Order: sequence, then structure tokens, then C-alpha cells
Amino acid sequence: MSSPLPINFLQSAARLNQLPDRVLELAFIGRSNVGKSSLINALANRKKLAKISKTPGATQLINVYEFNPEGSGNWLVDLPGYGFAKAPKQEMERWRMMIEEYLIESPALGGVYVLIDSVVGPTPLDLQTIEWLEHINLSYRFVATKIDKIRPSKSRGRRKDLVEKLGVEKNDVMWVSASSGAGIPQLRSEILDYFD
Repeated sequence: MSSPLPINFLQSAARLNQLPDRVLELAFIGRSNVGKSSLINALANRKKLAKISKTPGATQLINVYEFNPEGSGNWLVDLPGYGFAKAPKQEMERWRMMIEEYLIESPALGGVYVLIDSVVGPTPLDLQTIEWLEHINLSYRFVATKIDKIRPSKSRGRRKDLVEKLGVEKNDVMWVSASSGAGIPQLRSEILDYFD
């Protein structure tokens, strides 16, 4: 069993310039309903650290979680999901611009975890996002979420299909479940190494 990540909610922001100075950041990005908030809760082993909603698109701001001790300047950042959020077009465009500004201009951002729903597989929007991350030269790593929702008999085929669509090797994807805890210790360990 690995120890929960020692993170606390710091603040939410609609713009990059609303955030204080920091040392190093690691961000989570993925489509609406991919399970970013659930994953943060599982990593910290706290049910209500990140707000979870059944409605896709509940995360509408940049949400920052800071590692202890407070004032460390080491942040995990939860970005709004892209995709089918039930929101007016204008609002969704505002989110898109907020995410782009953050990813391009945040001075302490070292990399992102791109969350892919293992049940759905990579969507065209996921692939577009990956292409864009390559375009701006930002390092990223894949995390496939919700692996508990795949029947064991279909798991192998689903994993093979997912890595093929992403154009990567099997080991380039971390497979996790916020519900069952599968893969969570490995992801915690990787995040801690990143900030070490």
C-alpha cells in the first residue's frame, strides 16, 4: 500500500494571472467525464477533496492542489474537461482559451497527464489535444481511467486497441481505476518522483 499524496486544495482561478508564484506544476487534462476529480481524490485518499459531479463539465476553473508543506509551490493542477459539457458555446470557448493560456504560458508547468477513458478509448478530441501538446512542445504521459468498468474478458483487446489508436507502446500508458484503486500506488509514486 502506498501513502496518499499529501495535497490540499489551494485555489481556483479563471485566468493564469490570478495564480500566485509557484515552483513546479503537473497538470491533469482530459475530456469531460473522464474522471479527473475522482482520480485526484483517489491519489489523496480523500473522498471530497475534488468536487465530483454526475454532469460532465463540472470543473469550470483551473483548480490547484498544493503539496505539503503549504507554500511548497509544488502543484497538481486539475483543468476543465473538453468535450460534451452541457454549457453554452460561448462558455465552452472561454474554457478552451483558459486551458490554452495556462498550458502555453504557465512558467512552472513541466508536463501533463492526458487522461483517456479506457471504456470509450481515445476520441477525436483527445487525439487533437495530443497533437496540440506536441505542437507546443509540452511533455505528456497517458493515463487510462475507469479500467474497473471493462470486463476481464475484454480487457486485453481494449488495451491493445487503445494503445494502437494512441500510436504508443503498452508500457507508455498507465492503467488506473479511482474506484478499485488499481494502478493508483504506481501513479502516486510517479508523481512524487516528478516533484522530487
